[in-house]
Formats: sequence, C-alpha cells, structure tokens
Amino acid sequence: MNTRKSGIQWAMATATISGLAIYVNSFGVLAWKTAGGSAVYTTAKNLIAAAILLVVFWRMKPNERPPEAAPATRHRVGLGVVALIGGALPFLLFFEGLSRATSTQAGFLHKTLVIWVALLAVPLLRERLRWPHVVAIGLLIGGQAVVQGGLTDLSMGSGEMLVLVATWLWAVEVIINKRLLQVFNPRTVGVARMAGGGALLILYGFASGQAVLWSALGATQIGWVIVTGLLLSAYVLTWLTALSRAGAVDVTAVLVGGAVVTAVLSGSIGSAGVPSLLGLVLVAMGVALVSVTRPIKALASS
Repeated sequence: MNTRKSGIQWAMATATISGLAIYVNSFGVLAWKTAGGSAVYTTAKNLIAAAILLVVFWRMKPNERPPEAAPATRHRVGLGVVALIGGALPFLLFFEGLSRATSTQAGFLHKTLVIWVALLAVPLLRERLRWPHVVAIGLLIGGQAVVQGGLTDLSMGSGEMLVLVATWLWAVEVIINKRLLQVFNPRTVGVARMAGGGALLILYGFASGQAVLWSALGATQIGWVIVTGLLLSAYVLTWLTALSRAGAVDVTAVLVGGAVVTAVLSGSIGSAGVPSLLGLVLVAMGVALVSVTRPIKALASS
C-alpha cells in the first residue's frame, strides 16, 4: 500500500477517536471536579494512557519493533520537549479550558490546529501547500463554523483562550514530532510523550498542591479516566503512525473530521441540537479533497 495513502487512513481513524474523545472528556472533566479538578483528572487519564502505551511497546517481540536510526543528543532532547509541550502543559490548559467552555466550541478551536500547523510546516518542514490544500482548509474551517451555527456565538472567554493556547503548543509539537519520527518509531515517541508528560504532570500536582481527594473517588470517576485513558492511548498511536507516513498538513487536515463526530454526538446524544447537514458536508468535502491531493514535498533531512 502507498505510504501516504496508509497515513491518510490512519489519520481518519485518529479523527474518529479524537471526535469521540473530546465529547467524552467533557463529561469526564466535570465528573472529576469534586475529586481534585481538571489538572488531577488530566494527570490520572494521561498516566493510564502512558501505562497502556508502555504495555503495548514492551509486549512486542524485538523482531516486531520497527528499526530506529541512531539518535543524536538533539533527538533525545526533542523527546523531552515533546513530553513538556505535547504530553503535559497543553493538556493542563486544554482540560481546564474544557471545564469552562462547551465541547463544541473547544472542538472548533482545537481543529484550527490545521491553520497553525500549515503556517509552521511551510518554513520549518519545507512542505509546499498547493491550491487544493488551501481550498480544503477553507472548507474544513468553514464547515466547522456552519456546524456550530456560525461564529457569532463563539465567545473568547478564559476557557476558550486556554484551549487556543493549548492548540498552539500542539501545533509546535507536530513539527517536532515530524522530525523525531525520522529517527524514532511512533511507539517510542508516544511512550516518551505520555510517560514523560505524565511524570511532569505529577510534579506539577505536588508543586501546586493539587492532590487527588481519594474520599471523593467513586466508580464514576475511576470509570471516566479508564475510558478516556484508553481513547488517548489509541489517539496517540494512530496519530503518530499517520504522521510518520504522510505530511504534517495532510494529517492535521484530516483530523479536522473529528469535529463532525463531536458535533453529531453532541446533537444526537447531548443537548446541542441536530448539527447542520451543510456544515458536515463541507467538512467531509475538505477531508476528501486532502485525501486525493498529490503528496506534499517530503520533509528535508534533519
């Protein structure tokens, strides 16, 4: 199978997981308010995801693990940076923002990630945007706006700003990961991201005095972190696999399709109302256009 084609397919799987995860996490973070808040919830969920990724990695037989190039010092430092700006800080910002904003608004702001990645990928990864990419990004962002009912109701309060800053950090992480995946396989980067990020989140919890209120924990809180931790581990594995096979802009653009999943779930199960069919079609058209567009120029050697 063509490498880019398989990367797009992995990105589509990631988009589905992402759309479900954003919707589910909006309930999980609320359930944990009485047990320490969003920071504690994020730490617990990320640690479960890290544990799952570690098990997946170590359960593989040595001959099943993809080969890795010899890493330089800068590559090892890069893994540490990814742990900070990918697996720790933006999660704190995003889930605190999600506790203050609606899942639909948070999903919209998160899916603007494609814009920021495109702005960074052109000068830093030497990816070339062709006119179909520009049209596709317009369809994706415009479609999301229609799904949400227009941008007039999109407030930029503290919650939305936190989500946006988290999105900017994740955009930088995409660029770093794209280079790291030339040296490391996706599982290695995923473990570094989540295990390293989890350790940093634990340190943050001690430093900020945000501890788990064990007396407030029940089956509901435990259930939410298990479910969301599973979703997060699946997201990280599929996303990094996609990023190792296709362009950063291509993969990030396809991920916008997750907004459709969030909107449909919020409308059919939640109380957000039935999403706009026109908006869903525009997003689907954007994803389809990216999928059939010729590959972006390969990443320059690091």
